[in-house]
Amino acid sequence: MIPEKLLEILKQDGVVAIATMGQDGPHMVNTWNSYIRISADGRLLIPAGYMHRTEGNIAFNNNVLITLGSSKVTGNNGPGAGFLIKGTADFITSGPDFDVLKAKFEWLRATLAVTIDSATQTW
Repeated sequence: MIPEKLLEILKQDGVVAIATMGQDGPHMVNTWNSYIRISADGRLLIPAGYMHRTEGNIAFNNNVLITLGSSKVTGNNGPGAGFLIKGTADFITSGPDFDVLKAKFEWLRATLAVTIDSATQTW
């Protein structure tokens, strides 16, 4: 289940960092909070325009770490809240999870679907 505070953050402007581990070591890419959608079963659906190295890393090791936040959401100690998400990911190039993002982002080449193992509020 996705925490309510995380859903609140996803409605705000903010940068999302996605970390993967490949044969050549760690790699990070960014996207925007507002680009992420939630599937009916609670996965994060993230549009991928490029993310080629991320896709290669996911094929090697599908574990991901994601951080995101917003200064506009009240956190544990005042203004600003953020989360560390740990999960597993797949790249999807057809089907409903692809189609829902393709309708919004015409530049999309794939959907990065993340199954959340844990979502911990960090601030």
